[in-house]
Amino acid sequence: MTESTKKGSSRRQFLGNTGRIAAATTLAGLSLPHVHAGEDNTLQVALIGCGGRGTGAVANAMNAKQGPIKLVAMNDVFGHRLQASLNNLKNQFGDRIDVPEDRQFVEFDGYRKATECLKPGDIVISATPPAFRWAHFEDAVKKGLHIFMEKPLTADGPTSRRMLATAEQAKEKNLKVGVGLMSRHSRAMQELHQRIQDGEIGDIVSMRGYRMHGPIGSVFSERWPGTPSELLWQIQRFHSFLWASGGGFSDFNIHIIDHLCWMKNAWPIKAQAVGGRHFRGDYVDQNFDSYSVEYVFEDGSRMHMDGRCMSGGHQIYSSYVHGSKGSAIASNRGDCGLPSRTFSGQNPDSENQLWESEVPQGQRNPYDNEWNALVDAIRDDLPFNEAESGVYASLVTSMGRKAAHTAREITLEAMLEDEHEYAPGLDQWTMESPPPLESDDQGRYPIPIPGLLGDREF
Repeated sequence: MTESTKKGSSRRQFLGNTGRIAAATTLAGLSLPHVHAGEDNTLQVALIGCGGRGTGAVANAMNAKQGPIKLVAMNDVFGHRLQASLNNLKNQFGDRIDVPEDRQFVEFDGYRKATECLKPGDIVISATPPAFRWAHFEDAVKKGLHIFMEKPLTADGPTSRRMLATAEQAKEKNLKVGVGLMSRHSRAMQELHQRIQDGEIGDIVSMRGYRMHGPIGSVFSERWPGTPSELLWQIQRFHSFLWASGGGFSDFNIHIIDHLCWMKNAWPIKAQAVGGRHFRGDYVDQNFDSYSVEYVFEDGSRMHMDGRCMSGGHQIYSSYVHGSKGSAIASNRGDCGLPSRTFSGQNPDSENQLWESEVPQGQRNPYDNEWNALVDAIRDDLPFNEAESGVYASLVTSMGRKAAHTAREITLEAMLEDEHEYAPGLDQWTMESPPPLESDDQGRYPIPIPGLLGDREF
């Protein structure tokens, strides 16, 4: 690994990659598939992780304009989840879902067997909990496969460094890499990004992001019931465990953090934060209920991200950019909800509005847009590698989470170089493996204790 890769001094690389990705996306819908009479141009897909995210990603792949695409192999550690996904997809896409029993793998190393069903140039979808992402990425690149990876990509320093090294290998092999940070493929946000670069609201001086709502997913967990195994149960409840996902903060807030950094064309260099646990009862997960993170960029400007999972609270789920000449609503609602707007002042009043996004009906789904961009890049050999920006978005999110969990200022460099790996050796796990985090005799797990554990989260 080069020193520049390790240190994270990749802002110029990030800007270059963003430009190339934007150019490739702009070409979406204009390129024609290279199909000749008698030639089989089917892109085969293997799905690793058959929950809602993975199933949805396959559906988006099937909707890509430059077909044909076929699902031929699946892997999950839960057989019932694989079957449910398979049945759902068959009902939607018929014989384009061709996964007989001998290409269904219910085991930890089944991802290796599923990718062996592909040929070089086919596509892997990695949609398991994020802890496993690095192993799937390494396997795909080794076999010459393109890959789509759900976010976040990492939760700690060692796996982030590993992913960055693999991203370089993917570039060397001309493999295309998509990452499920779909805000970058929102047509409204792409136009907003360009308007900000053109100076419509002046220099960015601050940004705000909010994801504040009640508990969702598996963010809160009560004591392990005894079945399935403790490892499998933690994987089922992956939002509850920092090793599996970076917890609720990383999994829920990364979209807004990523698209605001994109608007700024920079990654913050450090963060400080507060957060806490309230009204916890019998919950044993590792999450805080509320977080407030202040990120600092190299030019001194700030980005604030507030996240909350608490019942009964005021709900806010949107993002904002403030410039020296005006302001913008990046996401009106959700991770990238329409419309985006710009304003001549700092108040988003209708009389100050400069622009409001208008997106054609067929381009309003950013999940489909990102798959069109990936498949176009494969078919037409366009530059497309979102791995590095995906790793840095994950690192920046983890930096904020760790700042809250430790009550310390955390730098991006320190986050990347941290030696604490949260789930070491997971590429060798079997169904009999113990979890990386074991409960005590009360069924509880180590939790963050800000200020008392040094630079460790738990």
